[in-house]
Amino acid sequence: MAGTIPDLHAEVRTGTGKGAARQARREGKVPGVVFGGEAEPLAINVPFNDLLKRLKAGRFKSTLFNLKVEGQEDVRVICRDVQRDVVKDLPTHIDLMRLRRTTRINLFINVNFENQDDCPGIKKGGVLTVVRPEVELEVLAGDIPESITVDLANANVGDVLHISDVTLPEGAKPTIDRDFVIANISAPSGLRSEENEEGEAEGGEE
Repeated sequence: MAGTIPDLHAEVRTGTGKGAARQARREGKVPGVVFGGEAEPLAINVPFNDLLKRLKAGRFKSTLFNLKVEGQEDVRVICRDVQRDVVKDLPTHIDLMRLRRTTRINLFINVNFENQDDCPGIKKGGVLTVVRPEVELEVLAGDIPESITVDLANANVGDVLHISDVTLPEGAKPTIDRDFVIANISAPSGLRSEENEEGEAEGGEE
């Protein structure tokens, strides 16, 4: 289970309709609604600056949040929509969906690399080039892995590591169908330079 689910703070919005929403925006808040699950929809306000910062950080819609509302039990939510001002492109409303443990969602999961000290390719001077430090997986909301692990114990210079080389947690699967690259062990820069020089010399001979 991931131990780094970020908190998203909000407060209950009193009143509904355009008037209450406009009042919230004047107070530096973004109105929103939480729906789904067993409970009734809940009208909320989210601090504007906090929401804008999270939106600028990216992947807001594919991040699981622990929603904290005073007087309410914490609940896990994921964003389903962010409405923006057509001129300023700033958030004006947010829709959050409560998640059951059995709900399947797409999330970006960090990739860890183990046994780097024992990696044959790195011992020979090769360089680990990480193509994807995180991958998007479809996972169960109640069983989210903190990370996935790539074992480098048998990786040699020139090896390319694909998602198919990784043992994924039970119930998780990539959102991309193709067997994409996660990392590779490239040759040392000195060796690459020698190979390039040899190639140029051979190409110049007649």
